Formats: sequence, structure tokens, C-alpha cells
Amino acid sequence: MSDITKPNLIPLDPSFVTANLHNLRRPNLDLDSVYGDGPATFGHLSQDAGFYDGIKFRIGRNTDNPPGTPQGGGIPGDKIPPADDLDRDLPRIGPLLDAGVIQETDFAQEQRDDSSFRTRAFIGDARNDENLIIAQFHLAVLKFHNRVVDWLSSEQNDDGFDFPIFGVGFRPGNRLFNRARRLVRWHYQWLVVNEYLKTVTMPGAVDKVLLGGPKFYAPRQRRLFMPLEYSVAAFRFGHSMVRSAYDHNRNFGKNNGGPGVVQPFASFDQLFLFTGTGFQRDDAGAITRNPFLGAPTLPFNWIIEWDRFDNKGSSDPTHFARKIDTHLAPPILDLVNEGNNLTGTIQTLIKHLAQRNLVRGYLLHMPTGQAVAQAMGVVPLSEAELRKDNSTAMNAALDQGGFVTKTPLWYYLLKEAEVRANGNTLGEVGSRIVCETIIGLLRFDRDSYLHQRGWDPAGGVLLDNGDPIVTIRDFFKFADVA
Repeated sequence: MSDITKPNLIPLDPSFVTANLHNLRRPNLDLDSVYGDGPATFGHLSQDAGFYDGIKFRIGRNTDNPPGTPQGGGIPGDKIPPADDLDRDLPRIGPLLDAGVIQETDFAQEQRDDSSFRTRAFIGDARNDENLIIAQFHLAVLKFHNRVVDWLSSEQNDDGFDFPIFGVGFRPGNRLFNRARRLVRWHYQWLVVNEYLKTVTMPGAVDKVLLGGPKFYAPRQRRLFMPLEYSVAAFRFGHSMVRSAYDHNRNFGKNNGGPGVVQPFASFDQLFLFTGTGFQRDDAGAITRNPFLGAPTLPFNWIIEWDRFDNKGSSDPTHFARKIDTHLAPPILDLVNEGNNLTGTIQTLIKHLAQRNLVRGYLLHMPTGQAVAQAMGVVPLSEAELRKDNSTAMNAALDQGGFVTKTPLWYYLLKEAEVRANGNTLGEVGSRIVCETIIGLLRFDRDSYLHQRGWDPAGGVLLDNGDPIVTIRDFFKFADVA
């Protein structure tokens, strides 16, 4: 329904969209992209069993230089501490095939014929291997789960709770897996609400929804869903926060105050090389497939150093996301991994993220920013605010399309953040949509942490010193990835 590559697009009737467009994935923050259908160790078949090892997740091994390779030869760069830990990649199809864990016949012929087949991650949702930072975050969640299993296995952490899994009775392994998965989900959900949302939305926005409940979000026909105002517009604010280059680690970033061992930074395009899709752009601008530069798994020199991303007290401005505003980094306007099987105008559209967002909003008949603001009782942006600090071309486009009074919602929310929150957070309308959707999903999901008699991280797994996990830095530390 939301295919924007069709010619002569016209907006769909809103009632038709409401009745027929549904979430493909579960929307309720239960980490389905991590857990998939669960392990198949208790008499229950699961197509995802290959990325489980019992009730733990399999972890991929990084590619290292052969023994005796001179310093700087082969794969260049320094080992990322702890230097002897080279189990810091997602499980990938090639090694799993070689180990006999999965079979080629488990995959369609079209998948097997793809040149990147063996380097693709075998995880609950392959889109989490789209770029290296997301892939390494998915790995952190896998390792966090494995640590939780170990933590719960100790006798002193046995709380006695028991839940059935997949309807196959109460066995010790079932019980432990369920308890581990439940705690991982609750820690994740608590951090999303109490650290992430409080960082990207206006002060007080989270607490107003937590304490007063959502005013606009509610399940439809008793079903949880992510509204299009959220998924097609508001939550795409992150596209404006992406950088063209990152201080990724000591090899591709900064090293002891100077340039990295290999490069002074990791470019946006490079972060898409070492993933299952692996496209690259050469010096002439041509795009070719480049699965791991010949390595079967993530090379050791690209392991992320999370302290460059999770330290809110850093004095280095490049350790922070860009502001939320109407300006996008150049690579976002020519995506290296998108549209490579297309040509002409359609390829340009698919590669240009801003065009994609605007055209999809048009097709799905999204309400304008002004209409949503008025529905929420917020004073809409004025014409002067919509024009503030714009280029001449941008203001001409606003005039030509009549968009000064009827502004596409995605663009409107970026401009609201830019002029009313200085780009440091979403504005009032954007904050309300994002908070109401995420917190609303958790409030109406009986399995979320909000329904567990006041559960908070003090009732979950603890760091070695006994502290609760209350920041993403704590999360990485418990997962042994920082």
C-alpha cells in the first residue's frame, strides 16, 4: 500500500489506509527483532533456532589476521580492548553453514544467489544489520541477554517466578529463558522511556504522559499499533541527527588526541560496508557490492568503542548527534545501500531520504503539521517561524506548493524542533506524538514493565558493584561491550 515507486501517485483515502494498512512487526517494544520466534530446545520448532545456542544467543567471531602477520599488515589497526575478545560480531550465515548449524536449503535460491549471502547476519530482523552502529547495538543486546541468563543462573538470584514458554510446560530451561527475556525487555523499555525519551523530547513531556496518561493515543479495536503520524513523520526526526562521519574507534576516529591509527574518522558510507548488504562507492562515484572487503565476518579493527557514543559528559561535540532540524547530512540524500537495483527517477527518489519521507507522507494522506498542532491544542508555527533561517530555494518551495499554511508533517516537526527547541529536542507536537506512542504502547501492554507493580531497574539485574542499570552506559557495561 505504501509503495512510492508506482507512477502517478495520488493520496489514498484516509479511511482506506486506516482499514487496510497494518504493522508488519509487533509494535510494543518487546524486542521481537532480537528474540524472533525463540529457541527450539524444548520440543518447539522455530525457524530462528539457528541464532540460539540453547537458551543463549550465538555470537559471531571477528576476522583476525593470520598468526605471524606483521603489525599493520593484512587488516590494519590496533585491537580494541579487551584485545583477546574477538567474539564481537553478529552471527553470520557463512560460519553457521560451515559449522552445520543451518543448511543452505533453509534459504530461498534467490537468497543463495546473492553475492553477500554468506556475510549476512542471521538474526531476528536482518534490517538491524543495515549499518555497523546498529549491528553493534544489536550485538550488545544479544550479549546483555546472555549475561542475564548467567546472572539468573546463580542461586542467590533465583526469585522463584515461573512462566510457560510457547505452551510446552514448565521445564527448567523454559523458565530461565522466560525470566531472562522478560528482564531484558523491561530493562530495555525502562531505558527507552527514562533515558532516551527524556533526552530527545522537551522537558516534562515524558512525565506528563507517564503521570497523566496519553490524551490522543489509544488502541484501535483493542489492538496496539504505531500510528502513521508517528511512523511516517514524527519518529523520522532521527534522520536529521545523522552525521557524515563518526569517531568510531581508535582505528577509524581519534586516538589519544590525534588521528586514528588507520583514518581520522569513519565515514557514513564506511559504516554501511561491514554489514550484510555491503555496498561501496568508489572514487568515481560508482556503487558496487563489497561484502566485508573479503572478510567473512566483521574485521577486528572495526569493533565499536561505545564510550565515544554514550558519554553525555564528553567535551567532544562530534560525540553527539546533530541537532534536530531541517538540515540533513549529505550522505542521507544519496544513500549508498538503497535503490541500486533501480534506475532513473525512481532510483533518485529511493536514494534521497527526504524525498522518500515526503512522498510517502503524501501517498498515505498524512495530516498537515498545522492540523495536528490544532488538534493537540498547540499554537501552530507562524509563517515567520516556518521561513526562519531558510535558504531562498526552500522558501520558494514552501510558496510554490502552498506549504506555508499546509506543511507536510515530517518537515513541520523538524522545523518545530529547530525554531522552538533550538534543535536540542523535539518541539511540543513532536514530543507529544513520540511520547504518547511509545508510552501508550507500554501502558496498554500488560507484559510491559509499566504493569509490573512499580518495577524499576533496582528489581532487575545489577552491575558487579550492586548498582542498578539506569543509563545506556550501564547497559553496555553489564553486556561486557564497553
